[in-house]
Amino acid sequence: MHGMNLFETYAIFGVLGVAILGLAYAIFLRQQVLRGDKGTQEMQQVWGAIKEGADAYLNRQLRTILPFIGLLTIALFLSAWIVNPTPEAQEEFGESARLYIAFGRAIAFLMGAGFSLLVGQIGMRMAVEANVRVAQAARTTFGGALQIAYRAGTITGMLTDGLGLLGGTLIFIMYGKAAPDALLGFGFGGTLLALFMRVGGGIYTKAADVGADLVGKVEAGLEEDDPRNAAVIADLVGDNVGDCAGMAADIFESYEVTIVSALILGLALVRLTGNLEWIVFPLLVRGIGVLSSIISTYLVKGDTEGRGEDAMRAIFRSFLTSAVISTVLFGLLAFFYMQDEDIGGWWRPFLATTVGVVLAIVLDRLTEYFTGADKEPVTEIRKSTDGGPATTILSGISVGYESSVWAVLVIAVTVLAAIGIYGSFGTIYVLYSVALTGIGMLTLTGNNVAMDSFGPISDNANGIGEMAGLEPKARQIMADLDAVGNTTKAITKGIAIGSAVVAAVSLFGSFITDVSLVDPQALASGIRASEPVVFVGMLIGGAIPWLFSSFAIKAVGRAAGLIVTEVRRQFKIPGLMEGKVKPDYARAVSISTAAAQKELVSLAVMAVVSPIIVGLVLQVEALGGFLAGIILSGQLLAVYMANAGGAWDNAKKTIEDEPKDPANNLGKNSERHKASVVGDTVGDPLKDTAGPALNPMIKVVNLVSVIIAPIVVQYKSLGVIGWIVVLVLVAAFVWSVWRSKSEVTMV
Repeated sequence: MHGMNLFETYAIFGVLGVAILGLAYAIFLRQQVLRGDKGTQEMQQVWGAIKEGADAYLNRQLRTILPFIGLLTIALFLSAWIVNPTPEAQEEFGESARLYIAFGRAIAFLMGAGFSLLVGQIGMRMAVEANVRVAQAARTTFGGALQIAYRAGTITGMLTDGLGLLGGTLIFIMYGKAAPDALLGFGFGGTLLALFMRVGGGIYTKAADVGADLVGKVEAGLEEDDPRNAAVIADLVGDNVGDCAGMAADIFESYEVTIVSALILGLALVRLTGNLEWIVFPLLVRGIGVLSSIISTYLVKGDTEGRGEDAMRAIFRSFLTSAVISTVLFGLLAFFYMQDEDIGGWWRPFLATTVGVVLAIVLDRLTEYFTGADKEPVTEIRKSTDGGPATTILSGISVGYESSVWAVLVIAVTVLAAIGIYGSFGTIYVLYSVALTGIGMLTLTGNNVAMDSFGPISDNANGIGEMAGLEPKARQIMADLDAVGNTTKAITKGIAIGSAVVAAVSLFGSFITDVSLVDPQALASGIRASEPVVFVGMLIGGAIPWLFSSFAIKAVGRAAGLIVTEVRRQFKIPGLMEGKVKPDYARAVSISTAAAQKELVSLAVMAVVSPIIVGLVLQVEALGGFLAGIILSGQLLAVYMANAGGAWDNAKKTIEDEPKDPANNLGKNSERHKASVVGDTVGDPLKDTAGPALNPMIKVVNLVSVIIAPIVVQYKSLGVIGWIVVLVLVAAFVWSVWRSKSEVTMV
């Protein structure tokens, strides 16, 4: 099959079987979770409202983005149709190569978008099903509540693993060495849907969260999820559509993109050496990752009686178990399969993937240090709350800035390691080594997504417990799990940002490779920052993440203002504060939904059209500079926002866990607590909206650049039609800016 030997053929079908096994494991866990008790009638009423709001939001989001998906499917078809087929495509499909690749890219785009949507939607719905069951289990044992929450999150993790591996393997089986052409569509589809879910879910959740906290906690002195606060249901819904659906789709597209870049670069090495191992090895590594996640995630259990540190220990032990199993199997695979002398020794690909696993662990520990409730940075922010909101905000900003520096240095060391492994062989080998690092890093995807979904499931369970008035023992168990979930969410954000940068660097290598294939002279001198036009590209690329983040944060601010006004209005309803009248939860849900829908398409348009404009007007070398600028600027900004927001959040939680004593400025309702709430509300749109949304945005820009690079090189002279296209794209960009600046309108 496609020139593979018998072992490779059986191995690829084995990988397909592993993907199906991962999906079967998700179904098995689903049945376990659904067997749990849903608790009292009061608990089920709160749960029903959360479920209804989450379903309504995702259904409306789907209606908003479907026309855009249809338009881009046509664009993906044309992007392959108007350029000459690669030699590999001609070898596989002969004279029909152009047609096969065009249809393959368009269909793969729909597949990637569909799988990303499935991961987000099914994962979110399972999180909603689990939250009430976790709350009920907490009334009995700590271990039971931990197990349900983590296994429900694992369902999303295994969907991410299984569908990502299934899609990539099926495309490889059908297209062989021409697979990278179609896989670009697969990666772009997943990335675009992740951008939609990240932006929409992030705006929704933080508009409700900020509005609920400012009025409920700061002004009225209420608890986190007091049922008298009209925004609490919207807040709980937002945890699911933002952290479950959004993060799942985000890591899914990183999972796709790293395999796309590895196969593009692997194909370049196949052209040089004739060894198919370069493109088969990454798929086999991915299969190992699914197996290790299945084993390690099932081992997460808690004692009947336990505390938050026990849950964190069990989850991290699972993470390390997966890392050890994967590393050992990587070594065995490389030793027995990667023995050809052209590969330079089996230890090189093994070491590259192992570096990726180590990178994931280091970013895990680094993020926990800067955001963990018991670590020095959060302790410093907690102390700064004595000075009021201003010192609290300044302290959090400094923590975010510092964490960005260390994260960049860790990634820089990783790239240097890739250079050390394959540097003597040439640039393409080094870039392939970086791609393998990304493959190795996302071997732990099942564990990462499980850790992330664990957070909102525990948060929702805690909210249900408070709104339903459960007993103190159950509330303490849920509070402990919620605190752990807050840390695991911050950790997975750090890993997601790191994976985004590694994937983007890999795609950067794919960009250079694809350009050289069309015109070997186009980038013969590299991408020279000394060239003014390239420097202009870098400046524009560096600015895009800031513009993107500005509009995302502004959307949260505007919507949160509407939520504040609405909650204040409802607090004045006679009998509401006495608990005799229920608030209108649906109104706050509608405000958050409208705000999120307004930004979906406009921010996606900004990400899609900006690299096309730069490429067509400034040409391909400047487009390379644009990519370099957006990767560096986006990474620094994303880590800063994610870690500053996470540190503010945990500083607030440590104050809330103190004995309540406002007279001595301790605990809830103290002046320190109010300052910490202000810091947390400032950090909310940073860590849960703009920061995470930069991950898919960076990769959307890189994938669009890789797709259009052959077009830019082949059609250097734009002509009348080309300039008309440029004007239309500029108009679309201007529209996206205007749309993002306009006010929210209720529908």
